Amino acid sequence: MNRRLILALGGAALLAGCGQSQPAAERREIVFSILSAESQTSAEADWAPFLADMSKAVGRPVKAFYGSNYTALIEAMRFRQTDLGWFTNQSGLEAVRRANAEVFARSVNPSGIDGYEAVVIVKAGSGLTLDRILKCDRTLNFGMGDPKSTSGTLAPMTYLFAPRNLDPSNCFKTVRSANHETNLFSVSGGLLDAATNNTASMDRLKLLDTDVARNTLKNVEIVWRSPRIPEDPLVWRKDLDPALRKKLGDFIFGYGVGDTPEAARQRAILEKIQTKPFVAADDSHLIPVREMEATGQLIEARNRKDAAAEAKAQAALAQIAKERAAAP
Repeated sequence: MNRRLILALGGAALLAGCGQSQPAAERREIVFSILSAESQTSAEADWAPFLADMSKAVGRPVKAFYGSNYTALIEAMRFRQTDLGWFTNQSGLEAVRRANAEVFARSVNPSGIDGYEAVVIVKAGSGLTLDRILKCDRTLNFGMGDPKSTSGTLAPMTYLFAPRNLDPSNCFKTVRSANHETNLFSVSGGLLDAATNNTASMDRLKLLDTDVARNTLKNVEIVWRSPRIPEDPLVWRKDLDPALRKKLGDFIFGYGVGDTPEAARQRAILEKIQTKPFVAADDSHLIPVREMEATGQLIEARNRKDAAAEAKAQAALAQIAKERAAAP
């Protein structure tokens, strides 16, 4: 089961060939991008059955694209090298803003808890507390997430560092940016003193139920949790052929639904990628992450005593509040 999955089809190589590839309208295969935060090795095995079923349903080959980072996924969609995919909230927002994309569905946590939390983890038994981390004396090695990661970067910046007028680059001896899985293993193994992560990534590792997974989780503890973050969106390009979008939507919204043996088989596949059957959504799903982003910008502007930036952030929050009130 992989929910935020990492890399290595070489995002740079894919983007380098953008000018040589066929336009999406002429490309027969569908390319589904998978958000990158954990290892591709296990991701491929977990996603392959779902993508194979999608291919059968729409009558076209479906290929997975595992980007080397969130920016690679956004740029791949921007240059029409991918058609749809599973994004984090922050990277999904960037895809909507920059890649002619829109939210059409969202994942549903198998635990029944709607959403997940960003966390800061330390090595169990180290005695390292949140107060010690926030002392900011440049003696600790800290791990952040991808810059476009909601839980790895945006949430801790918004809720932990910005309200205290702290910049991680000025707080720690070193700051390394990595995916959730790398941060987990680095803290567990003592390579990092503390790092950001999220409860979904830790739940994913727990479900693997291997000696390595159990030992890794036993060796870390959580010292900070964010407010709850909405589940991840699925986005597709707005310029996809309407007939293709209908086929994709029919497949995704019908997958795992019902009480037949086939639906049960599909739900087992979905559990591997850490979701129940997908539900319909639209761009209003991104309101909470936009609010988080604007709140962080407001705090930073106030800390800098930047009146213009503060007014801009307040205007953004007012617009978000209006959209929230109008959302279904």
